[in-house]
Amino acid sequence: MQIAIKIDVNTLRGTREGAPRLVEMLKRHGLAATFFFSLGADRSGRGIFGNTPRVSQLEHFGFKTLCYGTLLPSPDIAAHCADILRDVRDAGFEVGMRSNENIRWRDHVMQATPEWTKRDMDLGVLRFTEIFGEAPKAHAAAGWQMNRDALRMTQRLGFDYSSDTRGSHPFIPTWDAEIVTCPQLPTTLPTLDELIGRSSITPENVAQHLLEISEKSLTSGHVFNVSAELEGGKWLAIFENILLAWQTRGYQLVSMREYWQTVKSDLPRHEVKIGEVDGRKGALAIQGQH
Repeated sequence: MQIAIKIDVNTLRGTREGAPRLVEMLKRHGLAATFFFSLGADRSGRGIFGNTPRVSQLEHFGFKTLCYGTLLPSPDIAAHCADILRDVRDAGFEVGMRSNENIRWRDHVMQATPEWTKRDMDLGVLRFTEIFGEAPKAHAAAGWQMNRDALRMTQRLGFDYSSDTRGSHPFIPTWDAEIVTCPQLPTTLPTLDELIGRSSITPENVAQHLLEISEKSLTSGHVFNVSAELEGGKWLAIFENILLAWQTRGYQLVSMREYWQTVKSDLPRHEVKIGEVDGRKGALAIQGQH
């Protein structure tokens, strides 16, 4: 059974520090993953990092990151980290496009006009192409925030697949009965920051809770979402232990592309809805009914 590892890289610190740590750890164990990068300005100080309020933002992101865009200028991630970004790809990992600016997308896309949405996604493709020398083939929306036009753009921009939603299994998305042919590979497992601090779940026992959850509903495998800022930082050891435990149980840990290759045939259609997920504040794009 496959578990696809999806890594979101949202900030300058996550790109400079978290992504290289994750690359080193994954290569040490011979594991695959897909990295989705935000390439524009880091405006974390204006952000909505309080989506999982039980997790200390200062502890994981640092004071400097939380001042970008307010007390400090917003650094351009691609301009500062082009070599690091290419190093991830050159280390053998699939790379994909996240939103051009993580905070800007999360704050605006739900209410954005078609023009705003197209302009932002086109800019993200342009920046990605400048860095990597080719257009992105996979997309992962920041904060699982989407609108109808963003969903349409995943098809128009020629992405092989997108991972913009939360759900239970891969599907062909629809919006008000309009079919979008770019498949969705939704995040199926809860993230660590959604689990830690709930009930009796702590950093010390969260791995066991996640392992129990992952053993359920594995017909089409799972997508597990981590971030370079958390799992590439203070939670790196927790993440590594989870991966090794999955390996011991016989799960195949793969990139998102490898996962897509095995599930892309005869996908069911599901409506994309706006809803909520346990452990996370705010509305997200989620997989609805047939």
